Amino acid sequence: MNTVNLLLKSLNYDTQLVPDNWTQEKQFVSGMRKWIANIVPAELLERSLKDAINSIMTLNQDGNFYKEFPENIHTPNYGDNWGVIANYIEINNRAIAEMNGNLCRNGLISTIKLLPAIPPSAKSWANCIILSQIFPNIYGDGYNKLPNEENSIYGIKLNSGFSKNIINYDIEEKISPFEQFKAFNEIANFHGIKTGFRTVISADQIKVVQPDGSDVGFNWENGEHFELFLNSHIELINTGFEAIFIDSAKHIGGYDMDNYTGVGALPSYEQMQYIIHEIRSRTGNTHLSFVGEKSTDDFARYENLGLSTGTGYIDPHDFHTVRDKAIHNKYSKNYSPGVEVSNDNDEGGRTYEDRLNRINNAIFAYEYPSDKLASFMQMEDLFPLRYDTNTHHLMMCNPSYSEDGTPQSHWRNLFAHQDGREYNRKVGELFSHTLNL
Repeated sequence: MNTVNLLLKSLNYDTQLVPDNWTQEKQFVSGMRKWIANIVPAELLERSLKDAINSIMTLNQDGNFYKEFPENIHTPNYGDNWGVIANYIEINNRAIAEMNGNLCRNGLISTIKLLPAIPPSAKSWANCIILSQIFPNIYGDGYNKLPNEENSIYGIKLNSGFSKNIINYDIEEKISPFEQFKAFNEIANFHGIKTGFRTVISADQIKVVQPDGSDVGFNWENGEHFELFLNSHIELINTGFEAIFIDSAKHIGGYDMDNYTGVGALPSYEQMQYIIHEIRSRTGNTHLSFVGEKSTDDFARYENLGLSTGTGYIDPHDFHTVRDKAIHNKYSKNYSPGVEVSNDNDEGGRTYEDRLNRINNAIFAYEYPSDKLASFMQMEDLFPLRYDTNTHHLMMCNPSYSEDGTPQSHWRNLFAHQDGREYNRKVGELFSHTLNL
């Protein structure tokens, strides 16, 4: 039994799929590519997992409707260097998790529910989701907290499985955490999307859990810690993830430390070079994409490190600036800089018009589609958040916006309402013009 059907059965659903009329009414179509737009996320998040998979099947690009989720799903194939021109969309899977009272859980299932509203990959390049959280956060994992009480995703635990915010441990005996990740990746791939996850490398932001003792701080010079970090990431890649977003990558090896805002020592250049090489080698995946946060200016440094692309180099406001950079870097197929629509430090306040302009420049500013630069977006760039929160706040804190303690109320109140719907429609129209390029 494939892992998608195993996930359904683990949650007491049958595996027989049926066409979803609601999806057909909401779908945007660009050639054979289909997805849902003109929505607010709660409309998807309040549906069941079974509804979500029916929706994904209804949107199937080959026009066939399979009555059971098929075996042997393959990732969209854009060659080994797909990451150089991909669109990366970070989804804060913790923020959209189920908030039941003070509990936070099932962020991965919530992300599956949101998948139908993520545009599939284009003919010439991939769209890739980056999950904000995989590992347990150091303080309060599995719980939401007051709106301004710190509960940072940037502080993680290794050697302690995966976050209770994300994985459903209630069904662990029926489907393992690794199988849950595999099911997620197969559903995303079937929808025409690649997947990846964010990781941190600042030593004081990582704790190592010891089964018979207190947690200890991570140390890059400790061989056991080093192998734990490496193997933890290899295990995840083996479930189907194809990209890793590396927080603070610019500063690897002590580079430009005057602008370093992380906490603790970073791996040496040689250590990180070895990690990236070994992840590719041990998994047998030569096509993996490694994305470096703020890896700007010295392109040879980051290409030789093994990165595919980096963020923060190009001003996204001006179409011609982005286009000129795309033309200049058109032959750089191992590493090239990327265009940020927004990043994980976005504190809000940007107008919808500004965001739409940035998206337009990120996905259209080039001479030929093969020249396109990578782009980086946040969940808020597709699905606007409520007025009094922002991307960075939801990375640092984990509030519930539920008015009655239910997940449904949290989902309804987390995002903007009718203006958010109209904005999402406009984003859908922008993507609809790119998917056949």
